[in-house]
Amino acid sequence: VNLDSVVSIGQEAAAVVIAKPTRPFSEKNKFKLDQYIMNGGKVLWLLDKVAVSLDSLRGRKSYYPNEYDLNLDDLLFKYGVRIQPDLVLDMQCSTIPLATGMVGNAPQFDYFRYPYHLAVAPQSSHPVVKSLGVVNLLYASSIDTSVQTKTRVEKDVLLQSSPNTRVQLIPVEMNFEFLRYDLDPDKFNQEPRVLALALEGVFPSMYENRVTESMLDGLAQLGMEFKPQSVPTKMIVVSDGDVARNKINPQNQSISPLGYNEFDRYLFANKDLLLNALEYLLDDKGVIEARGKEVRLRLLDTVKAKRETAFWQLFNIGLPLAFLLAFGLLYNWIRRRRFAR
Repeated sequence: VNLDSVVSIGQEAAAVVIAKPTRPFSEKNKFKLDQYIMNGGKVLWLLDKVAVSLDSLRGRKSYYPNEYDLNLDDLLFKYGVRIQPDLVLDMQCSTIPLATGMVGNAPQFDYFRYPYHLAVAPQSSHPVVKSLGVVNLLYASSIDTSVQTKTRVEKDVLLQSSPNTRVQLIPVEMNFEFLRYDLDPDKFNQEPRVLALALEGVFPSMYENRVTESMLDGLAQLGMEFKPQSVPTKMIVVSDGDVARNKINPQNQSISPLGYNEFDRYLFANKDLLLNALEYLLDDKGVIEARGKEVRLRLLDTVKAKRETAFWQLFNIGLPLAFLLAFGLLYNWIRRRRFAR
């Protein structure tokens, strides 16, 4: 729905999803969202902070992404959240293909772990992510949860990066050159960053003490009054707009299932994350709990696995051989003693 085409957002809208906007919001449309929230409206924010994609990087030696100017920072800050102008990298990530040579006239592709494409395993017991599988986030930014509000707002972390995190502030030069080498764990030594956040409580209006006469007149024509703070309500913020994007196969224009990564050939839990988020906002806890009973596989901790490869190889191969050798020696010793008599 184009917000310019509606006078206001009525409460018949059970929830509003703001999915990957790329252009600035006008003050008029921000006011519509604000008063929708003040009247108990629920919002799912799926926002990119940095304008970058895999397509924008291909075919270039380097790329300097810009920050999206969405004109939403002040609105979100008033509600107690701030998306930072940075990019979160994680060693727990999915892969991308890159051309590494030619076989005849055809390019040869190899797959590389790409830390800008995060594979996030939820750690929270919050109903939105409890028992949820791994979520694929692309070029996500960190969320600052320290912003204070004048009203009581509870905040619950839904998704965060792993302990093997690295953060790059904008502006930053981006390219694929670093993929020529193995990812260095010593460079991924920053604390986990929040990537998705649930907020619940009474939210203050951004337009308190700054509402204009034209805004009041517009509300009066709708038979509404300005509300300086909300009734108890909820919202969720995810720092990746692509979390809700179905990928399209360029060859046959077929649409992939939501969350499917064609490079890893793996279906991530993006769809369930969004369904759970909306059901949580709409207070449909029973459906969330039913979905949460499913058993989901977790991705392997690649950093730990690589670090402990030699140990487990020795354990799985060397230990049985050691037992076999010990058994043989013991058997021969018993046999010799027995026949020596």
